[in-house]
Amino acid sequence: MTNDADHEQHQGPTIRDKRRIDPETYQVREPQATAAPAAGTESVDSAEQPAADQQQQNDETAELKVALAERTSDLQRLQAEYVNYKRRVDRDREVVKTHAVEGVLKELLHVLDDVRSAQEHGELTGGFKAVAEEVQRVATKYGLEQFGTKGEPFNPHIHEALMHAHADGIDGPTCVEILQPGYRIGEKVLRPARVAVAEPSESPVEAPVVDQETATDSEQ
Repeated sequence: MTNDADHEQHQGPTIRDKRRIDPETYQVREPQATAAPAAGTESVDSAEQPAADQQQQNDETAELKVALAERTSDLQRLQAEYVNYKRRVDRDREVVKTHAVEGVLKELLHVLDDVRSAQEHGELTGGFKAVAEEVQRVATKYGLEQFGTKGEPFNPHIHEALMHAHADGIDGPTCVEILQPGYRIGEKVLRPARVAVAEPSESPVEAPVVDQETATDSEQ
């Protein structure tokens, strides 16, 4: 009995210090379970983290490439539309300019006819001559070209026949007189040349010559 009592007195009560603050260092104590992660878990997390980061970077790179391709396609489409628009505007502007020039020159054709008639009759003198020459120069500058020459073959696309006759020494319909010259700009005819046309004369049909002796022999 004495030995058991002495043993119990010597062993004494068990004291567990659960204080969160260390009385000596005054530092916060961490629970034993969370004080340090297991060695195996830390190594697994450390191995998986770079792979996850790499996969995320690959996904972001793929998304950026898709977005870049879409923006590039949009830019190319806009550029093509702008080029087509600019071409269309330039073409329309040129058409409007051409029509405007043609309209003005058509109004000048009667003036040019009067100038030509005055030149043929020797009436271009003094200041009127200078004005007439300036009008002709400006018309030529904007591409107006006079055509129609005596003796050239008749072409219904550029000639208007006002008179018709027959003549010798020609092979086909020929412009024998230019009554009013024609005018054109490039290949477009503003006014056909008004001309007198002659065609080859019709040759009379000659009766065949019959040998009387040959005819008599054949009858016998």
